[in-house]
Amino acid sequence: MSIVYERSKGLTDKDTHYCPGCTHGIIHKLVAETLVELNVLDDAIGIAPVGCSVLAYEYFNCDMQEAAHGRAPAVATGIKRCRPQNIVFTYQGDGDLASIGTAEIIHAAHRGEKITTIFVNNAIYGMTGGQMAPTTLVGQKATTAPFGRSEELSGKPIKMAELLATIDGANFIERVAVNSPANIRKAKKAITKAFKCQIEGKGFSLVEVLSTCPTNWGYSPVKSLRWLEDNMIPYYPLQNFRNFEEV
Repeated sequence: MSIVYERSKGLTDKDTHYCPGCTHGIIHKLVAETLVELNVLDDAIGIAPVGCSVLAYEYFNCDMQEAAHGRAPAVATGIKRCRPQNIVFTYQGDGDLASIGTAEIIHAAHRGEKITTIFVNNAIYGMTGGQMAPTTLVGQKATTAPFGRSEELSGKPIKMAELLATIDGANFIERVAVNSPANIRKAKKAITKAFKCQIEGKGFSLVEVLSTCPTNWGYSPVKSLRWLEDNMIPYYPLQNFRNFEEV
């Protein structure tokens, strides 16, 4: 019998800890496949900070470094400057990158650090119990916003891709989603370009990936995908914001 599909060599055989229906696994797969296809898996170093991705070092089949909450870009900067021949990437959630780590990601982009960031936006704090995040939508309920996010009290959700795209040192910024086969294919292309940006020495690159959180949203996996499409994508449009290939 011929093999039509097999697990990416960029992933270990360990089962993940993510909740049923969570799309972190899809994003892991896309990153792993990209590292293999670009022939940089053996040279890759990933940074896993605090959050749902805290155990990512057990799933990616490359060197991994743990970082304190929000500090992945700073750790990645140190590693890349010490080992410029390696491909360095961070894998961060929205609570990590858009809240406690806002300064780190903005200044890494401002300096044009030659690293790649995979930014997973599920509009809520996942690992810590479903608190409101900077990306939580107006009206969306969370454990710290039981009546829904109030624009008057908390402002509008922060759009990190748009914010980072205003920085000259950021050379590739794109927002994608993994809620459908078509969008997953587009996400793979964006992740590939982000790593190519680093391989070619062009500077900082980031892909924001809209993801689901069935457990904290309180929806089934199927309904979560629909909720993402109906609510997140209208506010967080899927598009490329900066592309080093077009400069």
